[in-house]
Amino acid sequence: MDVVSDAISAVRTGRPSSNRLRVGGSWCTRLAPYEGAGFHVVLAGGCWLVPETGGEPVTLGAGDVVLLPHGAGHVLADSPGDTARAVPFEEMRRPDGDGDRREVELLCGKYRLDRSRTHPLMAELPEVVHLPNRVGRHPELRSAVDLLANELDERRPGACLALPSLLDLLLIYMVRAWMSEAETGSWPSVLSDPVTTAALRALHSDPAAPWTNDRLAAAAGVSRATLARRFTALVGRAPMAYLTWWRLTLAATRLRDTDDSLTTVAREAGYGSPYALSHAFSREFGVTPGKYRVGAGSS
Repeated sequence: MDVVSDAISAVRTGRPSSNRLRVGGSWCTRLAPYEGAGFHVVLAGGCWLVPETGGEPVTLGAGDVVLLPHGAGHVLADSPGDTARAVPFEEMRRPDGDGDRREVELLCGKYRLDRSRTHPLMAELPEVVHLPNRVGRHPELRSAVDLLANELDERRPGACLALPSLLDLLLIYMVRAWMSEAETGSWPSVLSDPVTTAALRALHSDPAAPWTNDRLAAAAGVSRATLARRFTALVGRAPMAYLTWWRLTLAATRLRDTDDSLTTVAREAGYGSPYALSHAFSREFGVTPGKYRVGAGSS
């Protein structure tokens, strides 16, 4: 696994959900804050997104994609003016008909995320990631949008499986597109540094291996001192400290998503015994693996 894939997999739970919004004329709708991440794809027309966190209104055009990775509340409207008139999103859904009045069509949806172990790459995403539809930019994202538009008819064979799979793909492409254009944040710089990237790829490819600083430096093709300096400066943790955190994050994900025994979880996370894992896990998360699993199952 690569870092971006692992960062998304660690927080994503369940299946994404989506709804089409078709409106025309004067309209304004509010989407409440959400524990996961929200997204919008403008299929036709244009509108405005007004963040409730105080950010500047964002104008959206046909083909634009916007991600709200921290689930911030926001308003969608025909203009950025009086948002006090906004009605709940559920009340904006209209049955088929009145086709001539529809000027705007959006695909609006949510990803379910478990924020208890958010990877720093995901944590530093801005409140609103706007990816305008520009010729020649992010062709894979544009292709995903086109495929989504073609799969919105639930009567098509296989659509119920194709749509959530395409939405998962959309999330990856949105994060990837942000990283390629980001002017702030440390992780785009982390993953553009060949030494740090090589070390991270090695750790994520085999986190249970008996890594040491010397072995990791050899995998990255540099001296131990060079690796420690560059990795710590960019990632914010020393290599072995990052490895410990990532192993425990993987263990937490398995406890949440599987019925694997604690022995199996410990072995796959690189710990020699359930006791060793439990000690490290309790120190990191403030709760034993067993209690964490019970809490994750009831959430």
